[in-house]
Order: sequence, then C-alpha cells, then structure tokens
Amino acid sequence: MATPIMRRNTNQSNQPSTTGKSNLLPLPTRRFAAWAVEFTLLVVSGLVPFGIGVYANSKSDLNRVPLHPVLVVTEKAIAYPLALPVSYGTRNVAWVTNFFWSLAILAPLGVSGWQLYLLAKTGSTTPKRWFGVRVVNKQGMAPGILAVGQRELIGRWTVPISLTYILWRNSFAFPNLGVFMIITALIWLADGTGVTKRKPMRAWHDRLAGTYTIDATLPFIPEQLGRQEQWTDSDEEEAIASIVITPESQPESSPKPSIWQGLQKYPSVTLIGAAIASITLVLGTLISTQVYTQVQQNRRAAQQRNSQQFISLLQPLSPKSRASDEEKRSAILAMGTLDNPQANQFLVDLLVKEANNPRLSNTIEQALVNLGLKVIPDLKRANQFLSSQLRTRKNLSAQEKALKKRGLQVNIQAINKILAVHSGNTYNADLSRVQLVTNSAKTPNLKIILDKVDVWGINFKYANLSQASFKGSRFRGAGKDGRWDTYDDWITDLSGAEMQRADLTDANLSRVLMVRTNLSRATLNRANLFNARMVNANLSSSRLVGADLRGAVLENASLTGADLGDAKLNEADLYGARLGRVIAIGSQLSHANLTNTNWQAADLSGADLHHANLRNANLSASRLKGAILSYANLENAKFRNADLSLADLRGANLTGADFQGAILTSGKSNPADKFVRTPTLGSESAVVQGVDFTQVKNLDPRQVAYICTQGALHPRCP
Repeated sequence: MATPIMRRNTNQSNQPSTTGKSNLLPLPTRRFAAWAVEFTLLVVSGLVPFGIGVYANSKSDLNRVPLHPVLVVTEKAIAYPLALPVSYGTRNVAWVTNFFWSLAILAPLGVSGWQLYLLAKTGSTTPKRWFGVRVVNKQGMAPGILAVGQRELIGRWTVPISLTYILWRNSFAFPNLGVFMIITALIWLADGTGVTKRKPMRAWHDRLAGTYTIDATLPFIPEQLGRQEQWTDSDEEEAIASIVITPESQPESSPKPSIWQGLQKYPSVTLIGAAIASITLVLGTLISTQVYTQVQQNRRAAQQRNSQQFISLLQPLSPKSRASDEEKRSAILAMGTLDNPQANQFLVDLLVKEANNPRLSNTIEQALVNLGLKVIPDLKRANQFLSSQLRTRKNLSAQEKALKKRGLQVNIQAINKILAVHSGNTYNADLSRVQLVTNSAKTPNLKIILDKVDVWGINFKYANLSQASFKGSRFRGAGKDGRWDTYDDWITDLSGAEMQRADLTDANLSRVLMVRTNLSRATLNRANLFNARMVNANLSSSRLVGADLRGAVLENASLTGADLGDAKLNEADLYGARLGRVIAIGSQLSHANLTNTNWQAADLSGADLHHANLRNANLSASRLKGAILSYANLENAKFRNADLSLADLRGANLTGADFQGAILTSGKSNPADKFVRTPTLGSESAVVQGVDFTQVKNLDPRQVAYICTQGALHPRCP
C-alpha cells in the first residue's frame, strides 16, 4: 500500500489574489462582465482616436491633405464584406486626421494583442483579473500562445462571425447591419453558454482550445474544472484534502488505440480501401483530362472556322475587288456575326476608310453595334489616333484633314449607337481620353446624344463630352447584387472629363466621380447628385435649379455665377469653394460645411443655413434677406455691405464676424436719434433676439442701436 505523502500544490502560488465585491457574483456573471469590459476597451480604443480625427477635420485652420492610401484600402476592405457604400475618389482631410484615423486602426490591434499575450502567459486579461476569472489548461497552467489563438482568434471570433456572415449574407435582411449585429450577439451567447447538456458546461471556444474558465479566487482542482459555478461545502472539503494528501502514484490509463494500429489489425480492409481510392483517382484524372482536351479541341475548331470565314469574307472587301456595294454590305454584316478579334479590328479600320460612303459606313456601324461592347477597345484606339492626328499634325492636306474629320465623326456615331443599344450593359467599358464631340466650321457639329440611357460603370476619365446630352440618363446602377448603396454599385467615372454646356437635366449622378470635371455652363436642373464627389470641379455659370446635392463633396470647386435656386445642399461639403455671384434663392444648406467659402455678391435670399459652418466665409455684398442662419457657425465670417434684413441669426456664433456696412433692417429712421425705435410687426428686420454681438467687428452706432432694441447682447447696450 502506497504511503501518502504531503505535497504542496504548485499551482497555488500562481493563483492571483482578488478581493472586492466582484467575488460575491456568480462565476458566469463575472465571465460575462469581463468579456463585456474587454469588448468595450477594444471598441473605445478605436472610436476615441476616430472621433478626435473627425473633430480635427472640422477645423478650417488646419492644412488639408489627401486621405492616406492605407486608410483608403482599409475603408474599401471593410465596406466590401458589409455591403457598405465606399467613398471613392479624391478625399482631402486635415493632416492630423490622417494620424488619428491611422491610430484608430492600430490602437485596437495593440490593445487586443497585449490582452491576448497576458491571457496566454498568465491566464487572465486585465478585465479578467479585475473580476477574478482565469483561463487554464488541463494541468491548471496558463494556456499558452497556441491555445489562446485557437480559443480567441478562431473559436471566439472567426467561427462565430463567419457563421453569422453566411446566414446574414444569404437572408432577406442583407444588407441591414442591425440584423447582422443581432445574429452575432445570439451566436456569441450560444458559444458562451455551450448550449449543451454535457457536463461540465464549457463554452465552445474553450472546448476547441482544450481550456477551462475557472474561478481564480478558489484553489485549482482538476476534478472541479468547469463546475466552479456549483461549488459546495463538500467540494471545498475535497479541495482541502487534495491539497494536503496526494497519493504517491496513480494508475496509468490505458492508451487509446490509434488509427495506425487499426490499419495493422485489419490489413485486408486497408488494402481494399487503398485500391478503391487509387482507381477513383486514376479514373477521375483520365475523365477530367479527356474533358479538358475535348473543350480545347472544340475551341480550336471554332477559332479555325471563324478564321476561314473571315478570310473568305475579306475577298469582296479588298481594295482591288470588283464586288458591288450590295455584296460588300452582305460581307460586312456576315463579318459582324463572327467572334474574331481580327474581324472586329478590320471593321473599325474599314469604317474610317469608308467614311465618305454613307451606305457602307452605316452598314459597318450596324455590324459593330451587333458585336457590342467587345469592339469598344478598337473604336477607342481609332478615336484617339484620329483626334491625335488632327490635333498635332499641321502639315495635313485639306483632303486628308477632311477625311480624318469625317472618320472621327463616324467613329463617334458608332460609339454613340453601341452605348444606346446596349444600355445597362456598359459596366467596365473604358472610354477614357476619347474625343466624343466634333466642332468645325466646314463639317456639321456632332455630339453624343444619350438621353434616358443607362451608362453606369463607364470609365469616361478625361474624355471630351462637351455639349453631350444625357437628359434623364443614369450614371449609377445597383450592381450585381441588385441593391443600392452597396460596395458593388456600378458608378461612372467622369473625373477630368470636359463637359462644358452638357445637358444633364434629371440625370442620376448619385455618388458619381467628377473630380476636376469641367462642367462650366452645363445644365444640371433637378439632377440627382446625392453624395457625388466633385472635388475641384468647375461648375461656373452652370444651372443646378432644384438639384439634389445632399452630402455631395464640392471641396475647392468653382461655382462662380451658378444658379443653385431651390437646390438641396444639406450636409454637403463645400470647403474652400468659390461661389461668387451665385444665385441660391431658397437653397437648403443646413448642416453644410461652408468653411472658407467665397460668396461675394451672391443671392442667398430665403436660403436655409441652419447649423451651417460658415467659419471664415466671405459673404461681402451678398443678399441674405430672409435667410435662416440660426445656430450657424459664423466665426470670422465677413458680412461687409451684406443685406441681412429679415435674416434669422438666433443662436449663431458671431465671434470675430465683420459687420461693416451690413444691413440689418430696411426700416427708415432718423439718423440723429440715439436709438432706433423698435420696428413694428412685419417690418423687414433681422431676428437677433438673444444673439451675442460682443465680439463682432466694425459695428457702427446705428447697428448697435438696432441690435440693442431687438434684445441682442452688446457691451454698449444700456
């Protein structure tokens, strides 16, 4: 009989001492509280620097720089799986915003990495230590890096969120993020409770990693793993006994049979299984090879037939051929049915050569339209070549010049017809830097006319679309998933395009990229420009009556002389925009960022500027009669000689504002009077009751007298 010996539990010294009210709570409650604190620390570590970056970005006195490329990539990586709209295009932010937003990415990684390291080395994160919770392996030791990776990265995050995403992505609730969060919470709850009748109850992530979550305030006993919630007096007695008396040796459990032992025990079954697997593999390889070979043979045969047909159709179209026009037209139409890149290129080149033969050129255009978007690259190549020749070669003869101009015209006509006929299927078409308008005294003016056509997803970067007509056309589609405002929306890129005097009435340009686009004298009445990105765009003298520009980015854009009557610019970003002589009667500009904007001589009568940010804005000589400026930020704004009669300034921040010569009321009064009489009801006077004019600059005695009678605040008021 083995003699019991006295042993000290080596794990006892590793138990962290915890005191406080948290020990009075049940273990499941403390586990949940510790996890909630861990999750909160992770979220707060990202939200705090992100919020600081947003605040810094709202300050106008900071230099603005392009958004860092790493942040752009991160934004797209987050938006893609969650089906969020991506803020494409140029985006300028305050220089410190780049730093804090980068910190918002790195801080959660640092916090989580440090807590995982503590969990691996000590068995407790900081919140777990606060609540007296510890994670151990079967030996009662800290789990280690590998086990923590399995427990946290795979079991607690990867598996639950992947399962949630699969359920959410294939449900009717997609892309509702609220439903995604609810499903995630339910799966996390199921994971934490284990949802099983097996004893002891353990979370799935603990079972995956072979770990146990125990009460760190109690002695460690292997037999009690997972049952700390039901700790009784008898358990405590057993714990004390196990600490004091331990058998010298314990019987070893018999080893479990391995797979290799099973194979050795039944060699015939093993041999049959190996034979079946080998035969299956050989047959699968032979069949797949045969299928692949047959597909390649069929493809080569089809290509050979197309090549033979193309060669036979070339004969009536050769320069020395005596074929009639009817035979040539038949050959052209037949060539338009071939799936042959050589045929496509030949038809595009033939179109230019036969530009002066209307019957043949129309037939070629018909064949190209039948081929569809696959001929766009060849048409683009020919277009750029012809426009380059006309622009750079000054030694062309009159006849050569006329032929090239006519060739460019038929090229533009072919592109126009293809886009019109294949409306809605233009995604990824590349028409960048093409010339889609001709202007000449000797040849008729030709321009693109694509009214009520779906041209979404086309790359029009730096294309010449001057005078083009896109009335009611749609430049943005819902994408393959059929849902709006998701990552895969088909969005046209018009960045750098020349669109002077283009007609975009009632067009859908929502979220479209128009960075540095020239839209001077263009017509955009009632156009949908919601969240459009128009950084540095030229909209001088354009017409935007009733246009929807909510959330649009017009940073440093030029809108000099534009008509913005009744336009919706709520929450739009017009930082540094030039708006001199703009007509913005009745425009909605509430919560818009109008920092550093120039509105000299603009007409903002009846405009809604509630809560707008007009810091450092120049509103000299502007007309603001009846405008709503309540709670607007007018810090350091210039109102020199501006008409503010009937304007509502209640709650506005006027710190440092310049009111030299500003008109606050159109009512007549005797200049010799010390104070102006209180205007009667209905008179044209600014609403300034309770407004603080203490730090307003250049107020003359007449203005001070008026604001004092209206209940405003100023040191010189009696």
